[in-house]
Amino acid sequence: MAARILVIEDDPASLLLVQYLLETSGFHVLTADNGADGLSIALREAPDLVVCDLQLPALDGYEVLKELRANSRWCGAPVIAVTAFSMSGDRERVLSAGFDDYFPKPIVPETFVASISVYLDDARPRRGRT
Repeated sequence: MAARILVIEDDPASLLLVQYLLETSGFHVLTADNGADGLSIALREAPDLVVCDLQLPALDGYEVLKELRANSRWCGAPVIAVTAFSMSGDRERVLSAGFDDYFPKPIVPETFVASISVYLDDARPRRGRT
């Protein structure tokens, strides 16, 4: 069965690009265009991985992550930040907040899927897994 990936992104062009890349690589993609809907989908659908923008309406990416990590019913899948924040210190700030990885925008289409696929390896330890 194909891994299920939730993409939470409010920029339509970025969402379509990530969705296209993942679907053409055989993944089942769920989408949300704001943090509140993304959180709801994550809690309801328990995806294998979440790709989350940081600047989102309703709840920002940090708030989505905080709510996911605090919810014992959630599966604890890896959460990857994808953001336009790419200044010195942003990567460290994102990782110290609890995201499993960080990718600056614009993403590199040729390497994006391979880069996040490592988080779908069942042998890899995952934050939040019990």
